[in-house]
Amino acid sequence: MVKETYTSIRVTKKVRNSLQNYVEACYSDLSINSMLKVHMENLQEGHVRFPKYGIYECPESRKEKLRRTIRTKSGKQGGNTISLTGSLPADPYTRTESDTMGQMEVPESALWGASTQRAVLNFPVSGFRMSRSFIRALGYIKAGAAEANAELDVITNEMKDAIVDAALQVAGGEYDDHFPVDVFQTGSGTSTNMNANEVIANLSSKASGFKIHPNDHVNQGQSSNDVIPSAIHLSALLDIEESLCPALINLQKALERKADEFMSIIKTGRTHLMDATPIRLGQEFQGYAGLIERSLDRLLLIKDELSLLALGGTAVGTGVNTHSKFSMLACQHISLLSGVEVYETDNHFMAQSTLDGALTTSSALRGLAVNMQKIANDLRWLGSGPRAGLGEIALPAVQPGSSIMPGKVNPVIPEAVIQAASQVVACDAALVQGAQGGYFELNTMMPFVAHNLLQAISLLTNSSQIFVEKCILGIEATEKGPELLMTGLMLATTLAPVIGYEKATKIAKEAHASGQTVLETALDLTDLSETELLEILNPEKMVQPQA
Repeated sequence: MVKETYTSIRVTKKVRNSLQNYVEACYSDLSINSMLKVHMENLQEGHVRFPKYGIYECPESRKEKLRRTIRTKSGKQGGNTISLTGSLPADPYTRTESDTMGQMEVPESALWGASTQRAVLNFPVSGFRMSRSFIRALGYIKAGAAEANAELDVITNEMKDAIVDAALQVAGGEYDDHFPVDVFQTGSGTSTNMNANEVIANLSSKASGFKIHPNDHVNQGQSSNDVIPSAIHLSALLDIEESLCPALINLQKALERKADEFMSIIKTGRTHLMDATPIRLGQEFQGYAGLIERSLDRLLLIKDELSLLALGGTAVGTGVNTHSKFSMLACQHISLLSGVEVYETDNHFMAQSTLDGALTTSSALRGLAVNMQKIANDLRWLGSGPRAGLGEIALPAVQPGSSIMPGKVNPVIPEAVIQAASQVVACDAALVQGAQGGYFELNTMMPFVAHNLLQAISLLTNSSQIFVEKCILGIEATEKGPELLMTGLMLATTLAPVIGYEKATKIAKEAHASGQTVLETALDLTDLSETELLEILNPEKMVQPQA
């Protein structure tokens, strides 16, 4: 007797009813009707089920045609839509999978299983999935765990090889489409952990030819409660090490080059947005470079904290159901696979019940964001005009500035940087909320925290890169800074040690009222010669301490 297996296709209720009516109307006197009717009456809501044998089997060519059609239509629609079904965009067909809660219809070409499908159906909240960085980290963790379990004789070497190969494919981004779970899910991130377990188990089973279980083998010695905080640390560490720090180093160097280039240019300094004593344009850029340097120093300290993983604590930090050497060995292998050094935490209870490392990292990122806002805002002011503003520097023109005003060019790159930095500050505020969700032995806002932390790193990385390439490197100094300096009133500051503060104030006020320069007014109101005044009012002597 042929074993009856089935394939299904999702259809609307209207289509399903039409098919039933068609069968009843056209085949009422044929024996085929009874079989089709049974199949159709036993359908789950919204599915048409076909036997995978005999004349009733849906041919593979038909499936592929439908998939291509759906893929084309999905591509035309665009946008970040929320899937209520959890199917891959190009696959309307399903297969039956099982977990401890029973059977579940899963997209036929999906690599995930029943647990992931339940999560997809349970959490159609935002349409935001866990980031590429996070999935990458999960892949490294699962590969490192398999290596450790094989060394401890918990799984066979054949299983280990299959799991590691599959996990590294996941880490490499080959199967990102098979991670459909929404960010806003179970607070432990169990759904995403099981998503990784199921995908890796499916891939490794197909490659090896023997059954690899998502829980018993891929998740061996682990819990979502230690895997997810470990993935938060590892993903943030990788992104900071590989992307953010190099971008910031380039930004610092670009600012330092401009500082050197502009060091000979003396202009009016400003405090409270009001005229102040002279400053070199290069000194201003020197200050900007210093801000980025300090932010880099803080990130280097943060990296040490992120290198500590919760792996090995399992459910509540006690390490139940895992080997005492598992975490140490897994971290060694994760280090080799990922290229960054990671270690077992010295306090599993803290590592799982809090997100202190992520919170500290976010604080450093917020500080960097604020620093970048300061730099970008200064550049907007210095480049304002070109005729009615300060106009002391010229920012690169990268696009037309107005749909109505001809010739207008706006500081669009600094504005983009400011907006990205503002979002980073918002991510930090969100992460503070997430960090307070650590009740007793587990924080239950981990996917939310991962999303905001990694978004902040990505925003700072990308905005730093465009800041350098499309703005900083192309900045030019104008003649306006030195011109404004010579008509400035704060040159009177160097008169105070010679003639007294009150007399110097009177000269500054009189010069402002009359429209004269400080030099011209001082010639009228003091006994000092022009030669003496030129020496006293020399801006070169005002941009550094005097001996």
